[in-house]
Amino acid sequence: QVRMVESGGGLVQAGGSLTLSCAASGRTRSSYGTGWFRQRPGRAREFVAHIKHTGGTTYYGDSVRGRFTISRDNAESTVSLRMNSLKPEDTAVYYCALDVGGRVWYAASYEHWGLGTQVTVAS
Repeated sequence: QVRMVESGGGLVQAGGSLTLSCAASGRTRSSYGTGWFRQRPGRAREFVAHIKHTGGTTYYGDSVRGRFTISRDNAESTVSLRMNSLKPEDTAVYYCALDVGGRVWYAASYEHWGLGTQVTVAS
């Protein structure tokens, strides 16, 4: 079975930076990429970023493009999300998951969601 575990969340001041990590275990070779989504209460999960496992192409949601950077380590077991210039509206639970097929910005394209990590940006 595949397991995804997010870490690195916390409280940060507006304008600050935070790095989230997504550790993957199990058989993940068949996946197309890893994505980050975020969710606030009462809202659908919002696409944040994606990195393809072949070629390393990255994608970003409109609200984070230019501020967030997704990367994958050499061992291909951890995907990081570097978040800069954080805003209060970035406050959410952040999730990572594996893309099993479909458009990268659709949550339905992903499986093996982690439990999430809370990011709170204070104004």
